[in-house]
Amino acid sequence: MVCLRTLLFLLAVPAAAQPPDIAPILEKAQCRDCHSENGVASTTRLQFPSGAVDLPRLLQPLATADLLWRKPTNRIPHGGGERIKQGSPEDETLRRFTAWLAALPVPTAALKVESQPLPTVLRRLTHSQYNNTVAVLLRDSTRPANAFPAEDFINGYTNQAAGQSISPLMAEDYARAAAKLARNAHRSGVLGKLIPCDRAHSSCPEQFVRAFGSKAFRRDLTPQETAAYTKLLGPNFDAALVVEAMLQSPGFLFHTSTGPAARLSYLLWDTAPDDTLRHAKLKTQAEIEAQARRLLADPRARLALNQFLAEWLRFDRVKGALRERKLFPEFGPELIQAMLAETTRLFEDLVWNDNNFLDFFTARYSFINATLAQLYELPPPAAEFAPIPFPANSKRAGILGHASFLTLTSKPAETAPTDRGLFVREHFLCQIVPPPPPGVSTTLPALSEDKPLTNRERLGIHLSNASCAGCHRLVDPIGFGFEQFDAIGRYREKQIALIYPAVDKEKKNVRRDGVPTELPVDTTASILGIADSNFASPAEAGAILARTPACQRCIVKQFFRYALGRPETDADLPHIEKAFERFSRSGFRFRELVLAIVTSQPFLEESHAH
Repeated sequence: MVCLRTLLFLLAVPAAAQPPDIAPILEKAQCRDCHSENGVASTTRLQFPSGAVDLPRLLQPLATADLLWRKPTNRIPHGGGERIKQGSPEDETLRRFTAWLAALPVPTAALKVESQPLPTVLRRLTHSQYNNTVAVLLRDSTRPANAFPAEDFINGYTNQAAGQSISPLMAEDYARAAAKLARNAHRSGVLGKLIPCDRAHSSCPEQFVRAFGSKAFRRDLTPQETAAYTKLLGPNFDAALVVEAMLQSPGFLFHTSTGPAARLSYLLWDTAPDDTLRHAKLKTQAEIEAQARRLLADPRARLALNQFLAEWLRFDRVKGALRERKLFPEFGPELIQAMLAETTRLFEDLVWNDNNFLDFFTARYSFINATLAQLYELPPPAAEFAPIPFPANSKRAGILGHASFLTLTSKPAETAPTDRGLFVREHFLCQIVPPPPPGVSTTLPALSEDKPLTNRERLGIHLSNASCAGCHRLVDPIGFGFEQFDAIGRYREKQIALIYPAVDKEKKNVRRDGVPTELPVDTTASILGIADSNFASPAEAGAILARTPACQRCIVKQFFRYALGRPETDADLPHIEKAFERFSRSGFRFRELVLAIVTSQPFLEESHAH
């Protein structure tokens, strides 16, 4: 990483001519949030590398120095609005810096850029992987991890290394689960079947420790581990105690350092590797790809990739959604399950039939049951979740027309255009939208008899407020395009809102019931930053995303993040681009993307990390 001091050294600038430090100004203005690899301004000439402000890398693509001053102060039209107030001390500091920069005799493009090393991460079993592993190891189907503390979503997923530390509470849960699993294995007789020898034989204790330990740790035990666990076994051959201890060991709970076999298996099967994979040669990309293809041909791969889908699209939010009973009496567990099944069936159809995965956004067909057909006002299918085409004039297509997406991006009584636009930016374009500035109120005007405002009119407050407009113009205009679909994904010609009668000051503490009221709907929408992106329905929005390179690459980034348990870095970008090229050449076949990621340098290097 090159700092400002290094820049001055490279350019041999005299001390008296040193420029002002602009790094704090740019960070305070939140320029990085948009002008980064995953920012909404990622396609512009100014892009921040990861880490601290690195001026040589930052300034390389700028054609003229004063853009760095005129854009954030909105002297030239700026998508982010006025990030640095004109006439402020920061404005003057930035102006002086760009004047200094323009006078430099050395082109900024000639400055040396230092690369970053690939990061190393330590991966813990997710709750799902824990359950699946003990099911294979001990034939235990009680799914003990379901009682563990809920996993946090970080970078969009629950398997990210940044959120996988073991808290004291988690350690206690691991201890309780290990004791119960060992006890169950002993009582059921499973444990006795795991002892591969005659207990009376002097070599049996060590044989058992090595045999069970290699399965639990997904690798051969070291001599020191073998000796320690054999000693723990004791003269009474307390196999349950050894099992309990191993299930609390980092060797069982973490899997990064066990090589590509475990990494492949936990990604593609969501469980421990089988003997074939554990003993396979995995030194070359060809050897790893051959094993990955074998794993993908197994039924377990379908469930594992469905886990990726469920986290990418936040199925947990759909499962936990609540709705206003007066407006949505049909909303309940049966409808929720149908929503999730529809999206899963489309995903499976595209992945396992090797169809173009961009159809995930444009498919004019879907997989529904009678419950969902009623919501969509379609005739029931001949069989549960059989493929059925949408009518030619339908405004639904692909995931953006699914009730799952439209529900998870809504509120209990109404749609949420901001949330819908934000989800498109973050999950389908991989763009990070800056959070609201500190102290800014996000409360919208309440609906009442004297103010029966549509969602577009209520959200207008965001666009009229300078501190809000910079971010909300990035998301709200996207969400407006879905306004003909209500908070459970049902088509509507009018917005149905609960309007509350005016308050009678003489009657305090009187319960006021909202009255369902029809309001007009305007679906005029666009995606700032994408050319020719005007749309007015989910079908039109899906077509725009499918043809947009940022969306196509986002699919690659999302699976990369899931596969490696961390966000991408600058050093990963060439490898992500290589994976994207393979994905694109294949006609956007998802399994080719999987193979590209598992044979990439970052995946292979982290598989061998210790």
